[in-house]
Amino acid sequence: MIVNANDVKTKGVSFLGKMLQKADELVINVRGKNKYVVLDIERYQAFRQNELDLAYLQAMQDKQAGNYKVQTAEDHIKELMDEL
Repeated sequence: MIVNANDVKTKGVSFLGKMLQKADELVINVRGKNKYVVLDIERYQAFRQNELDLAYLQAMQDKQAGNYKVQTAEDHIKELMDEL
């Protein structure tokens, strides 16, 4: 559901709570552009957990494929600093 930033500004956080009872997520439209997404905390935590699970699976795939390197912490820091 798309809500206008002006409604959020004038009606406050309780407005968001009421709207989240009607929809799983809210898109806040600012000056004609969709700019923010509001989720209840349970839905956010589920998204975050899925994101972490996906990152873990990708890391395991990289490990199985040999797409990694072994180096000391000192070498890793030097590599990072060289990229800056």
